Amino acid sequence: MSDKAIAIITARGGSKRIPGKNIREFCGKPIIAYSIEAALSSGIFSEVMVSTDSGKIADIAEKYGASVPFMRSEKTSDDYATTADVLLEVIHKYKELGKEFDYMCCIYPTAPFVTVQKLKCGMKIMKKEHPIAVMPVVAFSYPPQRAFIKNENEELEYKYVEYLRSRSQDLEKQYHDAGQFYIYDIDRYCAINGSVSEGIRPLIVSDLEVQDIDNEEDWKIAELKYQLMKESR
Repeated sequence: MSDKAIAIITARGGSKRIPGKNIREFCGKPIIAYSIEAALSSGIFSEVMVSTDSGKIADIAEKYGASVPFMRSEKTSDDYATTADVLLEVIHKYKELGKEFDYMCCIYPTAPFVTVQKLKCGMKIMKKEHPIAVMPVVAFSYPPQRAFIKNENEELEYKYVEYLRSRSQDLEKQYHDAGQFYIYDIDRYCAINGSVSEGIRPLIVSDLEVQDIDNEEDWKIAELKYQLMKESR
């Protein structure tokens, strides 16, 4: 592997909406296992690590093959720490250990829809197009231009009145973050201190393979979608 890449799975111990979310059983195994196994099976990373402040998460991560060479600092473990804070800390600590990488892939621990194919495709885009970042995105299932808001009288009104008479097929397609992983050019990422707002290439994925998991209902929907994804493959 000429260009060294690291997969960083960010898994903080505290989860208020779904307790133990990062290691809760999802379709038969801890949900973090899916991210670890996809990263390892892709063969594109020289290191697959988990950044966590939890000994229990660390134990499960190592059981499924990830490394946990150091624990997350107190500063990057509170409710105010950003993902960028975590990633920059990890890169800095690896440098102290004498290890440097060209690319990093931040993978969420609750992303069972991450697959080997997506990771390889994302890295291929990175190496071919040389953006700052590659991000899986999904098209909004309903045009945001047709959004309603409630006015002061508690009545609905169009947010964008200018699109009232536009045909759906004529509206610009818009996308949102799939919430799965992000591949970065490390030098460029560090140069802007992790504030990436441009230079992002998309990896467009199917709505069937995207699900935010913020509550119990989301969890159930994600398990159903995951089973459908498995069956379709």
